[in-house]
Amino acid sequence: MADALKAKIQDVFDEPGCGTNLNKSEQQRKKGCAKPLSPGAAAGGCAFDGAKIALQPIVDVAHLVHAPLACEGNGWDNRGAASSGSELYRTGFTTDLTEIDIVMGHGEKKLYRAIREVIEAHDPPAVFVYSTCVTALIGDDIDAVCKAATEQFGTPCIPVNAPGFAGSKNLGNKLAGEALLDGVIGTIEPEFETPLDVNIIGDYNLSGELWQVKPLFDRLGIRILGSITGDARYRQVAMAHRAKVTMLVCSKALINLARKLDDRYGIPYFEGSFYGISDTSDALRTMCRMLVERGAEAALLDRCEALIAEEEAKIRAALEVYRPRVAGRKVLLYTGGHKSWSVVSALQELGMEVIGTSVRKATDEDKDRVKEIMQTDAHMFDNMAPKDMYRLLKEAGADVLMSGGRSQFVALKAKMPWVDVNQEKHEPYAGYVGMLDLVRAIDRAVNNPMWRDLRDPAPWEDGERAEGTGFLPPLTGTCPVTNASNVSLVPPPWTGPVSQPDDPMPPAPRPHRASDADLAQGPGLGGYLSSGTDFEDC
Repeated sequence: MADALKAKIQDVFDEPGCGTNLNKSEQQRKKGCAKPLSPGAAAGGCAFDGAKIALQPIVDVAHLVHAPLACEGNGWDNRGAASSGSELYRTGFTTDLTEIDIVMGHGEKKLYRAIREVIEAHDPPAVFVYSTCVTALIGDDIDAVCKAATEQFGTPCIPVNAPGFAGSKNLGNKLAGEALLDGVIGTIEPEFETPLDVNIIGDYNLSGELWQVKPLFDRLGIRILGSITGDARYRQVAMAHRAKVTMLVCSKALINLARKLDDRYGIPYFEGSFYGISDTSDALRTMCRMLVERGAEAALLDRCEALIAEEEAKIRAALEVYRPRVAGRKVLLYTGGHKSWSVVSALQELGMEVIGTSVRKATDEDKDRVKEIMQTDAHMFDNMAPKDMYRLLKEAGADVLMSGGRSQFVALKAKMPWVDVNQEKHEPYAGYVGMLDLVRAIDRAVNNPMWRDLRDPAPWEDGERAEGTGFLPPLTGTCPVTNASNVSLVPPPWTGPVSQPDDPMPPAPRPHRASDADLAQGPGLGGYLSSGTDFEDC
C-alpha cells in the first residue's frame, strides 16, 4: 500500500495540466512538488483534511474515517457545504482506534465491523473510507478491507488513501480526485443523455452558492450531470463520464480530475468563475459555445445572450442603490485560488479600489489574470504575516479587509470592518444574485456607524481633560448609596514630608471613611469623602 501511495503521489505531482509543473525541467519534475516545512504550515490543513473537504459534499455517502477519534473530531464539518436532500454527509463516522487496537493489530478488523455497522444502520449508496497518519503508519490495508466489504455487503466501499503526512491540503484534494477516478466515475450509466449535459468540478456549494447559478443553467436547458462535489449524489458523480463539457471552478484543487476526464472520456474542460457579473457571463458564454461545438443546437448561443442581457440589466439596476455607498472604498483581499482574481473583478465592477490581493494557492493562469485585471503585479503577494498585513491596512488607508476567519483579528486590531469571503463564510456570493449579496455584506460592514465610534477618540481624550486626573472626567450626579453629590474621586495631594532616597517611605495615609454623622450631613460634607470603595459601591 505504501508503494502504491508513493506512485499515486508521484503521478499527481507530474500533472501536465498544471502550469507550475510544465515550467519545470525533467529533473525537477521527477522530484515532485516541494513540501517545505514551515512553522504554522499545519494550520492550513493536511492531505487527509484536503481529501475530506473535497469529498464530503457528496451528501448521500457515508464518510468513514479510519483513525483515532481526533482526526474526525477536528476535521468534521470544516466547510459549510449545503445539501438539498440527504444530511448523511454531516454525520461523523470513525473507527475510533485506541492504543490497544494499534498494539494488538485490530485495526483492519475494526474497520470491517465499522463498515458493516454503517451499512446496516444507514444503507448508503456507498461508503468512503479514509486512511490517516496512524493507520497508514501501522500498515492497515484499507484497499483490501474495502474490496472484501464491497463483495460481502454489495455496497461500494471506496478507499481514499490520503494520510495527513503525505503533504498539504491541496495534495489531498488531488488524491480525492484520483479516488473518484479509480473507484466511482464510470461505474453507473445515466438513464438518458442530452447534448446539454455538463460537469461542474471544484464547486462545493459553500453556503448554497451552487444554488445561485443552477437556475441559470435550468433556464438554458443545461443539465448538471456531474457536480463534483457540491450538493452531489453518489449516482451523479458516477455518471460524470457522460458529460459533454466540464467547467473547472477551482483549478488548483482538481485540475488532475478535469484533465483525466478529457484524456479518458474526451470531455473538454475550461476554467471559469461565478464571482462577479462579467465572470458569470463569460462562464455561461464559454460553456454554451463549447456545447455547440460538441453538437448542441446553435440557438443555444442566442438564448444565452438573451439571458445574460436580462440578468445583467436587473442586477446592475439593483446595484445602483448600493454603488454610491461602496464606490471608492479601499479593499485588501486576502484569499487565494481562483478568488484571487474573480473577487477582484467583482469589486472593481462596484467601483472599489483593491490595494492588494493574495495569490496563495493560485496557478500561473490565476496570477496572469490578476495582472490583467489590476494592470500590474505590484499588489500581488503570496503569504503575509499578520504584522505586515496590519501595516498595509494602515499605510494604504484600507476601508475593509476581505479574507478568511484566521485574518479577522488583524482587521479588528486595525479597527476596521472585515468581510468573510473564504470557505467558512455563511453567505453565498456566486452568480448575479450573489453579487448583490456581496455588496450588501460590504455595505453593512463599511457603513456600520460602530466603526466610526470605535475610531473616534474617547470622550476623556477629546478636549480638556478632567483637572488633576489626566484621564477621568469629573463625576457628576448623586451617588445612589451615599446620596453625596459632586464627589471627587481624586485623592488629595500628599502634603506630608517628602522622603529622600535614603529615607524609608512614610506609611500611606489611610483614606477617610465617611461616618454615619458625615453621611447625615449629605452634600454639605466638605473635603475628600471616601476612597475608591465608595466608587465601587456607586
